[in-house]
Amino acid sequence: MIIAIDGPAASGKGTIAKRLAVHYGLRHLDSGLLYRGVAKAVIERGRDPGDRDAAIAAARAFEPGRYPESALKGDDVAKAASRVAAIPEVREALIAFQRGFARSKPGVVIDGRDIATVIAPDADVKIFVTATPQERARRRLLELQGRGEPADEAAVLADILARDERDTRRTVAPLTQAPDAHLLDTTYLAIDAAVRAAIDIVEAVRTGRKPA
Repeated sequence: MIIAIDGPAASGKGTIAKRLAVHYGLRHLDSGLLYRGVAKAVIERGRDPGDRDAAIAAARAFEPGRYPESALKGDDVAKAASRVAAIPEVREALIAFQRGFARSKPGVVIDGRDIATVIAPDADVKIFVTATPQERARRRLLELQGRGEPADEAAVLADILARDERDTRRTVAPLTQAPDAHLLDTTYLAIDAAVRAAIDIVEAVRTGRKPA
């Protein structure tokens, strides 16, 4: 079984994907970490994330697991990842790895921006997770504060909106809800409720009924 989960930043898709993978005993891939890894490599070389040549070279030399996840969670890496992900050649370089992962047994849960539309368009279950920009900014602010990183509410919201703009307007693999994806709005849902809603969607698809 392949479960594809897409959505904008701080919508809750990553946590939902991890919990679904545990619930169903499937492998999990956060595709955003791939782009963060590329961004981290570019930054380590002292290059700007908007440098196409540097980003493309880093993507083509990409090594899964090169960086621990903790090293990729900083806000600077997240912002840089959004920029490198808009480069078509970077996305092309990472497609093969993601599609190969999607064929893993006994099945997978993959979350990102273009999973249901580009990476695994034949996924058994497709979920598009979203929330209002204001709620997503609130969550990101709490996350940054929890890590002890300086954060300003207005700046965080501006960054969320800017990332939405880049993600939805890029020419290659833009963030969009697949026609056959189930919408899950988490604006007013705590994470446990959001996970239960996602499980209901999966079970509805598996049994041929409509989600609650």
